[in-house]
Amino acid sequence: MAHTNSITDVPGIKVGHADDAVGMTGCTVVLCEGGAVAGVDQRGGAPGTRETDALRPMHLVQKAHAVLLAGGSAFGLDAASGVVAYLDEKGIGFDVQVARVPIVPAAILFDLAVGDAAARPDAEMGRQACLNASSTRPKEGNAGAGMGATVGKVFGMGGAMKSGIGTASVVLPGGLVVGALIAVNAFGDVVDPESGGIVAGVRPTKLGPISVGGREAFALTLEVMKTTAGKTALKLASGGNTVIGVIATNARLTKEEANKVAQMGQDGVGRVIRPAHTMLDGDTLFALGTGEKNANVNLIGAYAAEVVSAAILNAVRRAEGIDGLPATSEYP
Repeated sequence: MAHTNSITDVPGIKVGHADDAVGMTGCTVVLCEGGAVAGVDQRGGAPGTRETDALRPMHLVQKAHAVLLAGGSAFGLDAASGVVAYLDEKGIGFDVQVARVPIVPAAILFDLAVGDAAARPDAEMGRQACLNASSTRPKEGNAGAGMGATVGKVFGMGGAMKSGIGTASVVLPGGLVVGALIAVNAFGDVVDPESGGIVAGVRPTKLGPISVGGREAFALTLEVMKTTAGKTALKLASGGNTVIGVIATNARLTKEEANKVAQMGQDGVGRVIRPAHTMLDGDTLFALGTGEKNANVNLIGAYAAEVVSAAILNAVRRAEGIDGLPATSEYP
């Protein structure tokens, strides 16, 4: 099978988007209908999640059947109900003898300040994402859970830039595949780890210092935070930011190892987003192992961080600007 640089390079993984281009919100489902051993790592102070406790060690459930990523803040968690209903109709789920209960962890991001705040992913949108799911390379940028995503918000939406959702993968020796799908709605800047320059972030205002080493069109969040204006902005800032995503591999993982892969994958967030994991972010990564290949968890975790970074960069580079929120592809 040809390598498409996507999470769908992992056999058995499908991705589907559903979104509202007028309301600027949406959701994305990662289907693993055969079941995948699942883990999670949640960082930052402003999360919105569902079914994460079930994925932690010392809990009964071992496998998930889908992961739902959505906009809409806490309202968007409703979209997971549509995924559950879709899987239930197909008889997919954890066998409790009297029924099969689909395990669908979910995480949301805050996009209510973009488009129409009354437009929110619901159960019908979650179901539609399942119907749209396929093993082809998913759309990036303004799609699904990335429809209303933005970055660079230390001065609020007035200095922010449009972001989106992105994917990436790597094929390792022996047919091992590690892929990631990430919706990028960060408080901080997205930075190219090779050049050190900002890819997308805070557009400069009279209050914001200009970046050094990057394009001169950006302020630098870390520098802004040290200023008097930045300290005031931090006091006024809300937790309307989050990087959410899924790491998938065809490796055979235990539940503890799946959680470790999710944890190591967070290094990829820290490499390209500055700052990351703040009290204003709800960064959450899920990990899925479909169990086809034997592999060392350290190898899988190390490359999880690599594909997470690459997926984040793809998310901002494939985004399209909307009124008042330019994307990096069209910004000086």
